[in-house]
Amino acid sequence: MPPVALATAIDAVASADPVLARLVKLVGPIRYRPRNPDGHFGALTRAIVFQQLAGHAADAIFRRVRALVDGPLTPEALLAVPDADLKGAGLSKAKLASLRDLSAKVMDGTVVLDGASRMSDEEIITGLVTVRGIGRWTAEMYLMFELRRLDVWPVDDLGVRQGYGLAWSLGVPPSPRELQPLGDRFRPYRSVVARYCWEAVALARGGTDPALR
Repeated sequence: MPPVALATAIDAVASADPVLARLVKLVGPIRYRPRNPDGHFGALTRAIVFQQLAGHAADAIFRRVRALVDGPLTPEALLAVPDADLKGAGLSKAKLASLRDLSAKVMDGTVVLDGASRMSDEEIITGLVTVRGIGRWTAEMYLMFELRRLDVWPVDDLGVRQGYGLAWSLGVPPSPRELQPLGDRFRPYRSVVARYCWEAVALARGGTDPALR
């Protein structure tokens, strides 16, 4: 099946629900973020480095880590960098262990990068969460933004839950268990709904009611 254009998916969810139609009208069309210039491995490396850090600090550390690899950022190249150099770039012991584990599992095939287009979302997630430091949320963000999968529903994401509650005027954000079935009617484009839920939070913070009628 050929890939579906993002604009088609946006039109589909807007047509399926008046709340989404209002959000799309308020926010406008969302766009894909650029893919990581270092490919899928680079995207996962960056995700690990950025965990639990503020953006500027994480970006500085990642740039230093990337500078230690001369040429393409590959598992083999990263494994060749001494631990002391990676720690000197600002990596914690835990993140160093995570990057070593990621590299090893890409090399042994536990984590599939090339050929992932033939795998389901859950198959990819199952491989990724075996890596130290990668949980389901990180795997879901990788699917949404690097692989551009359109039917990811990250129910554990606080922003998605808050945005859904704001947009649908629920008063209290739904729990992950409550949110799970609420996305079913938007299959196979739940990633689009999740992103508009984030936009609903941004609207509210900017003083605009995301449930504006």
